[in-house]
Amino acid sequence: MTNNSETANNKRIAKNTLFLYFRMLLTMAITLYTSRVILDVLGVDDYGIYQSVCGIVIFLSFLNSALATGSSRFITFELGKKVEQQLSVVFSTILIIHIILAVGIFIFGEGIGLWFIKNKLIIPPERIPAAIFAFHFSMLTALFTITQVPYNSLIIAHEQMDVYAYVSILEVVLKLTIVYVLKLGNFDRLEFYSVLLFSITMIILLIYRLYCRLKFSEAKFHLKFDRKIFKSIAAFSSWSLLSSASIAVANQGVTVVTNMFFAPAIVAARSLALQANDAINKFISNFRTAVNPQIVKKYASTDYEGSKKLLLDSTRFSYYLMWIIVLPLSLLTKPVLKLWLGNIPEYTVIFLKIIIVQSLFQVFDSSFYTALYAKGQLRENAIWSSLCGFLQLPVVYVLFKMNFSPVCLSWVSLVCSSIPGILIKPILLCRIVNYSKEEILNIFWSCIKVTVFSIIMPLVSSFFFNNETVFGFIMIFLVSILSVLTTVYFIGLDKVTRSVITKRVFHILRK
Repeated sequence: MTNNSETANNKRIAKNTLFLYFRMLLTMAITLYTSRVILDVLGVDDYGIYQSVCGIVIFLSFLNSALATGSSRFITFELGKKVEQQLSVVFSTILIIHIILAVGIFIFGEGIGLWFIKNKLIIPPERIPAAIFAFHFSMLTALFTITQVPYNSLIIAHEQMDVYAYVSILEVVLKLTIVYVLKLGNFDRLEFYSVLLFSITMIILLIYRLYCRLKFSEAKFHLKFDRKIFKSIAAFSSWSLLSSASIAVANQGVTVVTNMFFAPAIVAARSLALQANDAINKFISNFRTAVNPQIVKKYASTDYEGSKKLLLDSTRFSYYLMWIIVLPLSLLTKPVLKLWLGNIPEYTVIFLKIIIVQSLFQVFDSSFYTALYAKGQLRENAIWSSLCGFLQLPVVYVLFKMNFSPVCLSWVSLVCSSIPGILIKPILLCRIVNYSKEEILNIFWSCIKVTVFSIIMPLVSSFFFNNETVFGFIMIFLVSILSVLTTVYFIGLDKVTRSVITKRVFHILRK
């Protein structure tokens, strides 16, 4: 019976991963294309201004990120316990919390955000009215997006990942239309762009809510507010709040500070690098989105060993998936950006090179976090990991004051982001969730071996081929992919997994 259940869970993870990857490939292709055209239509300065304005809004919404983590965990945990009536009360309580939060952030943000735009950011005077207009619509978008969190948590908890695939296709198609609509009329394009994005957000939000109400009985809102549930979520989220605040400081805070010292064009360059990296990270986040509910549900049902095994295996595979992207991209950064953007803004190449290396360390950070998240003990992680995030802003600010290059912000981010994944969380897993030191070290050792042995041939090929020619680009890319796949198969997998994959491949070939 246990084997049948395990097989069903694995099939569900595989199915959901395929749906999410289908969604990701399509959305990534269209998103990268639209980014290039939006950059051309808005211009580098207006594109940078919009990223700074959005950075302020996202920074102000860091409290929502903390509650989103708690909401998803409690809904998934209740679903694992299979008590339907209690799940309905949890959902209604969480929705009320997010409505109150959304209104509070909107009122506070409208005051402090406007002051900051007018007094602190380096924006051409003639573009300040457009920046303020875009800020207002960004705040409206945030207002409605915050109240959407409980519905998205329901979809993830029920593992209905195909919905994300279908709705995301619609979303990117709508965003693709923006490219052409922006060119119509004599509107201010920055202002028009913010209105169009808000409209798309509302359409997608309504679709998700309608689906949840029709599909899940607990999604029907009732005026029920359970104080006990609220206290549990607040206690859990209080530590997530610290983590979310540090992430907001490290990402959006640094973006805003950059615009305090440099022109919007530098902000645009960093934002483009972050966007490219975000597309890369979707490969891993989609896999983790599919597997994380199973880790939490196993833990909720007291299958602690099963939860541990799934987390460790998924961490190893998450790193392999990331490495197969990072290796060729790190060798082909400039031609890839030229293919994507045409004209590459200054600093974009070096920003992207550093940030994709950073993403490798973040694999361990996000993967190991799931074990602490499942157990519900986030205090120590929140304190120590958040300290690394909070340090980034003052360090970057001081370096900018000392007239350092904008590139220093990427190096600071790389150092501060690597510590939680390779040091803090492994220690906490051993202390809090009863993982052994040997289990964690085995994961690191497998990843190190795959990295070292797979990088040799691609590096050699990069010396023999010019990556800016079509032939050289293709050769370096193919050598990188084949090198990683071969190394993972012979070095990164255990005998049992290798045997299963071999049998599966031969089975498919015989068909």
